[in-house]
This record gives sequence, C-alpha cells and structure tokens, in this order.
Amino acid sequence: MRDRLQLAMMLAPYLVGVAILIVLPAAAGFVLAFADYNALQPPSFAGLANFRDLVADDIFRIAVANSLFYIALAVPLRLAGALLTARLLLRPLRGMTFARAIVYLPTVIPDMAWALIWLWILNPLYGPLNQTLALLGIAGPAWMIEPNSARLAIVLMMSWQIGEGFVVCLASLQAVPRDLLDQAAVDGSSAWGTFRTVTLPSIAPALLILLFRDTIFSFQANFVPALIVGRGGGPDYATTFLPMYIYTTAFGYLRFGYAAAMTCAMFVVTGLVLWLLYRFAVRWGVGFRNAE
Repeated sequence: MRDRLQLAMMLAPYLVGVAILIVLPAAAGFVLAFADYNALQPPSFAGLANFRDLVADDIFRIAVANSLFYIALAVPLRLAGALLTARLLLRPLRGMTFARAIVYLPTVIPDMAWALIWLWILNPLYGPLNQTLALLGIAGPAWMIEPNSARLAIVLMMSWQIGEGFVVCLASLQAVPRDLLDQAAVDGSSAWGTFRTVTLPSIAPALLILLFRDTIFSFQANFVPALIVGRGGGPDYATTFLPMYIYTTAFGYLRFGYAAAMTCAMFVVTGLVLWLLYRFAVRWGVGFRNAE
C-alpha cells in the first residue's frame, strides 16, 4: 500500500500536467470541431458542417499532400542520417565527444533562429549554398521561389536536426553484443555483411521507435520553417503544411471551429500513417514478432 501511494505521488505531477496541457485541450478542440466559433461571438453548434467543408477544401487537400510528401522524404533522411552519423562516431577516439556534441547542437537551437539561418543559406542570389554550387559549375535552384524547390528546401532544412535520433542510434549501436560481432568476424563476414546481418537486426526495435516518433514529430515540426522560410506557406501553397494551414485558418481568418476540424483530421491522418508503418513492421517481423 505504501509503495502504491509513493508511486501515485511520483506520477501525480506528470499526470496532472498531461491532463491540463494535453487531454483537456484535445477534448476542447474535439468539441469545437462541431461548432462555428470566431472568438468574437459565442460558439454555435454547426454539426458536421466543418467536416463537410474539409471535403470541398482544395487547400486542405494540398496541405495534406504537402505533409505526406514531407514525411515521405524527411523521415527516412533523418533516420538514415542519424544512423550513419552514429556509426561513423561510434569508436572512442580523441575528439569524438566534441564531434558528437556538434551533431546534437542543431537540435537545441530554437526553431526561429534555425529558420532564419536557413533563410540566409537558401537565398538564391547570395546564399552560401547556391554560391558553393556555382563554384562547382552547378546552377543552383531558385530556393523558396519555385514550388518544387521550396518543398525540397523545407525537407533539406529539417533533415539536419538529427540530434535526438543520433543519440538513440549511438546508444543502440553501443549495446550490440560484442560476442556477436566477434563471431561474425571469425566467420569472415565483411563490414557490410556484419552490419546487415548482426547490427541492423539488433538495433531494429530502436529504429522502429524512432520511425514512429519522427513521423509524429514531422506532422508538427514544419510549422516554423513554413512560416519564416516559406513566408506563410508559399510559393503557390508549396509549403502549406497542415499545421500552417490550421494556424492561418484559426488566427488569420478566425475560423476556430474549422481549424479544430482540421486538427481532428490531422490526428486521423497521423494515426493512419502510423498504422501503415505498424503493419509494415509486423509483416517484416521488426519489433512486433509476437503481435499476431
């Protein structure tokens, strides 16, 4: 009884915070999705009108497509970048601690500062990225001016924030049993063969958790880049992702009920993507061998 009371007291601050900051706002948003509310007048019940408007909203469909495009590119790039960097910095050599800190550094930079830095890097005229490409004889794209280049620019910008994934991958690589690696070396396995048959299966559950976490994160993390670098979702709605469109609808047009309906739709889309990833993991026996 005493242990249960102690456990309850330890969990109480966390549970209260979750209830106040997550559960209650989510419940309020769900209720608001069925209302017509502009913050100037009391809300009125609208039934399914907001959801019917979603079906006919072309910009909403563009925002969903942009978000899925972003996730399809940014999530694998970040995951592969974190794993590759962790593998390169695995050995305990001199200066390795400093190198690991450098890899993690972009993660702790505020999103606003990070966006302003990339706004300078991606400048098509005097930005260092296009100037470097020009030195190599390559004509740099018109970043943030052409729609396709703008989408890729946001993906490129967010692919550098691999610090958290890097830490997880590094810890997972360090936890791979040494005797398995030694046995593979005795059997004459190449470096790639050892990584494919020993290391990768050992760290697959951690990679799967990162995949799920990064997918959820990516549905939300592109708001500041779209706001600052994309200047509110442009050009031609190329960087109008779901968070950007929800924000514009709520605070730009004061359609809070419609924005809440879009938030519910984003929750459904996120859940669907995670379910597809789960089914893929079960099919290939990664982390869910006993799930079915």
